[in-house]
Amino acid sequence: MARGSGRADTWLIVLGQSSQALGMGGISLFLPLIREDLGLSFAQAGQLAAAATLVYALMQVPAGWLTDRYSPKKLFCAGVLGTNAMSLAFAVVHPYGWLLAVQAVSGLFRSLIFAPGMMLIRERFPADRKATAMGLYVAGGFASSVLLNILGPLAVGPLGWRWLFVVFGGTGVLWALLYHRVGTDPHREPGAFPRLAEVRRLFGHPALWLIGVIQFARLATAQGLAFWLPSYLVAEHAMSLAGAGAIAATSALITAPSNLLGGWLSDRLGRPLLVIAVALTALCASLAVLPLVGGVLPLLAVIGVNALFVQLYFGPLFGVGLHYLGQRTAGFSSGFGNFCANAGGFAAISALGTIKDSTGSFTLGFQLLAGLYALALLAVLALTRTTPLTEGPVPPPAAAPAPASAARKQDPPAGAR
Repeated sequence: MARGSGRADTWLIVLGQSSQALGMGGISLFLPLIREDLGLSFAQAGQLAAAATLVYALMQVPAGWLTDRYSPKKLFCAGVLGTNAMSLAFAVVHPYGWLLAVQAVSGLFRSLIFAPGMMLIRERFPADRKATAMGLYVAGGFASSVLLNILGPLAVGPLGWRWLFVVFGGTGVLWALLYHRVGTDPHREPGAFPRLAEVRRLFGHPALWLIGVIQFARLATAQGLAFWLPSYLVAEHAMSLAGAGAIAATSALITAPSNLLGGWLSDRLGRPLLVIAVALTALCASLAVLPLVGGVLPLLAVIGVNALFVQLYFGPLFGVGLHYLGQRTAGFSSGFGNFCANAGGFAAISALGTIKDSTGSFTLGFQLLAGLYALALLAVLALTRTTPLTEGPVPPPAAAPAPASAARKQDPPAGAR
């Protein structure tokens, strides 16, 4: 746990971060109702989530740079407040084009949550519990998904999906205001932010790109499968919305503690790459098998395996980034990794809907995701042979020597020597 004085801060960070999961998860869960209400195809429905994910992905590197230079607390509060204001807007806007615009602005604000929040929560844990801290950071989002998928199908009947988005947005605004009141910024020495030359060094180091490949595969499945799972169960397994919601809730219930378990294992064993490799292997196998199973129990078993491992390596992966790329540019490198991750999420959400429309099945999409994990395993192998970046401030450029004529002008008179 975080130090006692920071416990209120810690839980408000987790609650603020998790509030965004209600908006995104609500679109996924209620997608059959939203599609019917708005008359959307599968591809159009996928774009509702993809629009937010694309903007969110493109903003990750700028958001990481801002986190290294400015107040993480202010950025985090602005992100939580704006994201949940967009959930309120989603509830009242009707035309499809305007809903896409709302989702794009939501992605902009969501980008201000991740890197600042990661920095804030890391500061509240000791040095040997950083992976645990990062696991806790995302565990709250999966806990809120559990509540959403259990209670959402029960509440959507009397309230309707639009009123539920009002509840989601209002709750998130409350967390933002509370954290703005009691939260604190991490201490920084004057001039401690990284210089541009330090950031440029990152792009020449192979670990940045190898971690980016793993991150791309991570969220391609975490978001792609999570977004389309209820629709997959309803369309291809003839389940009711309540049944699909119960399975999605169970999946999130398994995933939530696995975030903490993965961080704890990484800190305990001191071998984060091993944790990452085991998780990737299990995920590759589960996605390859998922389209082949037909019975309810085998289907639940495969979904359960995927849920256990899909976020198990979140904390270890970001911890590996700190190990290979250093602490001074942690905001930037975390932002770059999350950019790659959300590029994967955008690609998967868009592609799975398009593949379903063109082939009538999600099978090809799941097979492509399994192939991504095989590629990520190769990236882990390459990381084991990579040397960490030598950390340290980049020295300023050496001053040019003074011209000889200027040096002669500065010589003291002969009598003064």
